[in-house]
Amino acid sequence: MTDETRMMLWIVGLAIALLLCLVILAVFTRYFRLWIQCKMTRAGISIWDLLGMTFRKVSPAVIVRAKIMATQAGLGAEEGITTRGLEAHYLAGGNVPLVARAIVAAHKAKLELGFKLAAAIDLAGRDVVEAVQTSVYPKVIDCPARGSAKESLDAIAQNGIQLKVRARVTVRTNLAQVIGGATEETIIARVGEGIVSAIGSSGTHGEVLQSPDRISKKVLSRRLDSQTAFEIVSIDIAVMDVGENIGARLQAEQAEADTRVARANAEGRRAMAVAQEQENIAQIEESRAKLVEAEAEVPKAIADAFRGGTLGILDYYKLRNVQADTDMRAAIAHSGLASVKGGPAA
Repeated sequence: MTDETRMMLWIVGLAIALLLCLVILAVFTRYFRLWIQCKMTRAGISIWDLLGMTFRKVSPAVIVRAKIMATQAGLGAEEGITTRGLEAHYLAGGNVPLVARAIVAAHKAKLELGFKLAAAIDLAGRDVVEAVQTSVYPKVIDCPARGSAKESLDAIAQNGIQLKVRARVTVRTNLAQVIGGATEETIIARVGEGIVSAIGSSGTHGEVLQSPDRISKKVLSRRLDSQTAFEIVSIDIAVMDVGENIGARLQAEQAEADTRVARANAEGRRAMAVAQEQENIAQIEESRAKLVEAEAEVPKAIADAFRGGTLGILDYYKLRNVQADTDMRAAIAHSGLASVKGGPAA
């Protein structure tokens, strides 16, 4: 090997060493501050971990701050907070600082909240910090909700008196059921249903007004917070007003409906009676027509009797006398009937 070749190899090696030193210097320059923070706080993140985060498209500053926050709060691998876990949550689109804050807050409040559950709540779209805060400081939900179409819950006791109720439900978050648990709207609907049912089972509205806490006890005994993201702490009746006498109004409307039905039935019977009367009149006219037709046959029969010699002239006159006597008796009877009724004789 010639001297020129050795000189060339030495220059190349020196260039490579210089380039490597520059790379190492650049890495230390970029991550030195974060690495010093990890060393000072014993977060357990090395310079190579920071370099690997860059290649994995993970923000080292976010992971370092979250890990330092957890370490300073006394949390570690037992709670599932590891560098790999934080990176995985970051790559999944989660909010790593928010999850770390929530776990620290839960730890300080002595609540059971591990990293996996907190990360799952965050990825589900829930505010995990707000869930922890609600667990520590319960919040109050109005029933019905503010801004709803109805300002009160309307229920009717068994005596028919309407009661208008507004309730306040104190709830705290059930961290174990935040994922897949029902929201505030379900709590409001269930509590409203329970209050209406409790008032409806009361004998009189006076019993409810005398002991409003009976409603709260009945509603709480039904475990309305099952399969929800909240745990009901208490149900308080804020407002209770007496409304209308719904029972009396319904009875009046029923009586009016019964009256209309009776009138309709009476009108139907009257129409049937009128139709029957008209039918009877038609039958009378038909009978009269038959009578007239039969009377018209009498002269013909008399004439045939004269021609056949079976009826003599004296017999004919006797028949006329009998007929005249019958007409006279009918006229006298009609005149007497008219005088009894006070009307003029026909």
